[in-house]
Amino acid sequence: MDTEVELVSKCLNHELAAQTELYNLFASKMYGICLRYAGNKMEAEDIMQNGFLRVFNSLHQFHFNGSLEGWVKRTIINAAVNFCKHNTRYFHETDLNEGLAEATFSEDALSILTTKELLAMIQDLPPGRRTVFNLNIIEGYDHKEIGVMLGISEVTSRTQLHRAKASIRKRLQELEKV
Repeated sequence: MDTEVELVSKCLNHELAAQTELYNLFASKMYGICLRYAGNKMEAEDIMQNGFLRVFNSLHQFHFNGSLEGWVKRTIINAAVNFCKHNTRYFHETDLNEGLAEATFSEDALSILTTKELLAMIQDLPPGRRTVFNLNIIEGYDHKEIGVMLGISEVTSRTQLHRAKASIRKRLQELEKV
């Protein structure tokens, strides 16, 4: 396709070749996002499928105010958040004092990890912690935004992030011992 405008226009006209091109243009990046929120590859594929269904069903709402990739990414993240909200029961109010000390990650431990190993650590987190970790650390949302997205309080979001960091820190400390 010559331009994103043309690609979107053809997708809105339900042209299969254009829809395939749009999917292929962003699929690998979006799958990486889905993997971060999912507990396994099968869940990631479900999230991605639902996300791209949303992309195509709501493409008429994209008005080129930002990048197409950014809009697709936001749509996929929303699909991932909805998947987590509807397929797990993991958010509950807790006291921050119950958590472990503030997690800090050793540069030495992080430097020996491959991206795949770090992704595996994130995927091993309980769903609530994994979701909040992804939204805050990777996507850059603040706790107020996360609370609204997930229907939880800011305190719960902070607690989930605190515990996610503590879990990862513990795993990193175990690796440093090896």
